[in-house]
Amino acid sequence: MTDDTTELRYPDAVVRFGVFFQGVNHSTIWSDPRSGSQLHHSTFTQLAQTAERGLFDAFFLGEGLRLREQRGKIHDLDVVGRPDALTELATLAGLTSKIGLVATQNTTYNDPADLARRLASLDVLSGGRAAWNVVTTDNAWTGANFRRGGYLDHADRYERAERFVNLAKRVWDSWNGDGFDAVASDDRFFDVEFTPTVPRSAQQHPVLFQAGDSPAGRDFATRTADVIFSRHGTDHADALAFADDIRRRTVAAGRPEGDVLILPGTQIVVADTEAEVEEKARWVLEQQVTPATALSLVGQVWGEDLSGYDPDGPLPAHDPVIEDIDGTRGAHRAGANARSLAQQWRAVAEENKFSLRELVLHHSSERGFAGTASQLADELTFWVRSGASNGFNITPYLVPSGLDDIVDQLVPALQDRGAYPIEYVGDTLREHLGLRAPLTRR
Repeated sequence: MTDDTTELRYPDAVVRFGVFFQGVNHSTIWSDPRSGSQLHHSTFTQLAQTAERGLFDAFFLGEGLRLREQRGKIHDLDVVGRPDALTELATLAGLTSKIGLVATQNTTYNDPADLARRLASLDVLSGGRAAWNVVTTDNAWTGANFRRGGYLDHADRYERAERFVNLAKRVWDSWNGDGFDAVASDDRFFDVEFTPTVPRSAQQHPVLFQAGDSPAGRDFATRTADVIFSRHGTDHADALAFADDIRRRTVAAGRPEGDVLILPGTQIVVADTEAEVEEKARWVLEQQVTPATALSLVGQVWGEDLSGYDPDGPLPAHDPVIEDIDGTRGAHRAGANARSLAQQWRAVAEENKFSLRELVLHHSSERGFAGTASQLADELTFWVRSGASNGFNITPYLVPSGLDDIVDQLVPALQDRGAYPIEYVGDTLREHLGLRAPLTRR
């Protein structure tokens, strides 16, 4: 809820929305009859066109370079994969006219000149609407999908990423108006000699998103990115502390305080009355965390198959059989100490008399917003005007229809408050977001 004692630092700020179509997750209710195929173009088209109708700034595709597994088997309770982001966004470029197109692409398993060319191609073909969500990976499990491996020392991943991004920027800057200047680099990460083939787009560079949350990740983002996609999208105090830290780091990097926008990922549930909000939010949560999903999530921590357990019974009485949680179900708990987390969960379950599934439901409920359109409009306006974020990257719990209520009910309520655009500004994503020219073009 809002805190009326917090200063409104930016009283004229407007809420910005993006939509985050995840590549792998258990938060999308794919088992519902209304759910569209994660592989069919109509699912992506409907979601992107609905977002554009709602004046969303960006359509953001996640990435899954390897199908999620648990104990060596494909984990088919979740959404485990979807088509390549750049291929899908190239299709959507011809089916939309304004919305930004954000591709998550990895700096560990791509080559900078090749990826820069593909991103520049999307940028030119879309009229300056492309963006790159820069992600890093250092684990050998993902690298096993690539012939050359791909494992990185953890300390190297941001150094490689920054050199990768800087090389990509040099490729985009190589157009001199009449032709291209060659780009060359030779260091321990890249040996490149490349003559580009794609001129700059109307926005000069694709917009750069970054989602690192460690101190190194935050520094990397404030040195290189235009937008930060954060996980601080539920608790206002937590989000404000994160935003203040990003602003400090942005200034330390020699940039103006507001040069990096912050769009946390979040979930939004909207309904007509408070009673309907409560009922709908509970339905969403219980569909996301089915009994089987609850058992699999706890089994990930315990390191064993718990499918024979009663989800309405207690947590396992014995300790986990693993020391650390592996990364085959994603990075959320990867590397965490299993026994320590199990002890924390037992304490919460004992204090609240939670069953196994109730414990998972309890932790899963601690994300996003739920309310009437009026309540949500007030709360989200407060977030951006107090400086906690510049907007939100919304993860729909249902695709492709999960944005309908937001576009039809919440967006008009925000517009009534003067807290949401009534039309797109300009034609490029950089213009929509109010961003300055790319760092190397200033």
